[in-house]
Formats: sequence, structure tokens, C-alpha cells
Amino acid sequence: MNRYLILTAVTTMVLLLVWPAIGQQTDPENRGILFPEERAKLRERWTTMSEEERQAFREQMRERVGTPRPAIGQQDRMGMTERFEEQITQMKAEHEEFIGELKAIRDLAVKEKAKNTVERLDKLIQKNQKKFDENMAQLEQRRKRLERTLRQRPGTEAVEEQQARAAVPFTLSTFDEKKVSLSDYNGKIVVLEWLNFECPFVKYHYEKPKTMLNLAEKYKDKNVVWLAINSTSHTTPEANKEFAEQQKLPYPILDDRSGRVGRAYGAKTTPHMYVINQRGSIVYEGAIDNAPLGKPSGGQELINYVDKALEELTTGRRVSTAKTESYGCSVKYP
Repeated sequence: MNRYLILTAVTTMVLLLVWPAIGQQTDPENRGILFPEERAKLRERWTTMSEEERQAFREQMRERVGTPRPAIGQQDRMGMTERFEEQITQMKAEHEEFIGELKAIRDLAVKEKAKNTVERLDKLIQKNQKKFDENMAQLEQRRKRLERTLRQRPGTEAVEEQQARAAVPFTLSTFDEKKVSLSDYNGKIVVLEWLNFECPFVKYHYEKPKTMLNLAEKYKDKNVVWLAINSTSHTTPEANKEFAEQQKLPYPILDDRSGRVGRAYGAKTTPHMYVINQRGSIVYEGAIDNAPLGKPSGGQELINYVDKALEELTTGRRVSTAKTESYGCSVKYP
């Protein structure tokens, strides 16, 4: 009798486990997404269709997919990915509970010396674990496809890119008369640093934590170019060359004593930072960090905004903080 009770319990649990798995084979949010097995079947059918059948099929697919969906905001995108993660977490919890119950029944069968039942339970546990691992691998692939789809959908990075301010092209000379154009670095990430080495805020970053030098070194092999621009009207070539030698700058200082480029970008302070992505859009502008002279306000944790933006860009992510209020000395325009 106990053996029959054991088998009944096992059968019930298997049905409870299999039922949600069946539902996973279709798109849970009915968004018209075609999965690989569907696409393979459609390609096979397409090769045998007449032109009339293909036209009818196109109409059918338009009805299935529907009209273009409105742009997805950042909160919506986060919600979709969070729901997917919640689904995976729930499935894992249910699987662990199911396997735990099976093992408990197995232990009971061992006590009752039901050898055949134990063997069948062992096989069932192994088979279930294998199937679960396969389902998890498929869900992981679907999660990646969802992320790629969200990145490509209108209202995500493409629209954000359109809304970003295009970097103003310029050509300036270094203080030793070498020409540098922004266009020289097409396809690269470019950091523009407004510099005035007479300013206490700039002196701090160069003399104490070596902020700019360390960041330029950190990202020099990650397709990042660093350019310092001096728009101080009264500065001299000699003073700039001396500063560059003292600091052993690995990047040039560009001569903008006319203020033309600084005004075009809207640089207000020294330092004032701009990060330009590979497509020529300004994706960050503002302060180097949240700690003027090394002191974060309100007991906050130190955040280097430029480092954060470069880390995100060089790992293929969207820049999370696009703008902050710069601090420092005012740019000494003519």
C-alpha cells in the first residue's frame, strides 16, 4: 500500500512540474517573438510556397506581430528584464522544492526496502535534473535575446543616441605647434578635459590623487583618447610645455586661448569634462567627480563620473549618468 502511495505522490509532482514547462514553449507576453524552432519551420515552408501563398503569409504575420509598438522607456525595459529574472528565480525555487520532495520519498522507500522504487526514483531525479538544466539553458538564451531586442527597439539606445548632443568638430594646435583634429579619432572614445593648471581644483587632481593621469593610463589600451584643452586667455606656450614636462603628460594640451572651442562646447569651469562616444556624441559632460578637493558633499561615497562613464562605454553598456554640474575655477575666456 505504501508503495502505491509513493508512486501516486511521484506522479502528481511530475505533472505539477511539467505543466509550467509546457507554457514556456510559447511567448508569455504574446509579443509575437519567433523562437529558433519556429523560424526553422517557417524557412522550410517558405521555400515551397507560391507567390500568392507568400503574400497571404506576410499578411498573416503582420496580424500576428501587429503594428509597430511604441517606444520603450527605461523603466519599462527594466520591468521586463526584472520580470524575466523573477520567473527564472521562481522556477529554480520550485525545482529545488520538487527535488527535495522526491528525495524525501526516496528516503522513505529506502527505509521500506522498496528497491525497485528507489531505482526508479533515482532515474526520475536524474532525468528531471537534466531536463531542468536544459530548460535553464534555453531560458538564458531567451534572456539574452530579450536584452538584444530591447537594445535594438525604438526608444532605447537608438533614440537616446539621436537625443545626445553631437560633439562639435574642431582643429587646434598643441603648444608645440602640432595640429590635432577631433576627426583624427573617429571610431574612438574621446575624453576632453578643460585645463587651467593655475586653478587650485586642477592642481589638486594633478598633485595629489593624479586623477587625470591615472584615468588616461587605465583606459589607454581600451580605444580611449584623452585630450586636455586650455582656454585660459593669458596662458603661455612656455608655461604649458613646462607643466606637461613636470607632469609627464601622456596626452597633449591643446591651445584654445581664443576660447572658440570652449565656448562651442559650453565649458564653464576647470576642470570641465566631456566624454564622446565612438559615434561622435557627447554621452557625459560635467564634473570629474563628486568631491571638490577630495571632499564628497553630505558624507556621500566618492564617485568618479568620468571613470564610471568610460567603464560603461568600454564594456558595451549605456552611460548611466549623462550630465552633472561641473565645479572648479571659471574658464578665463578673453
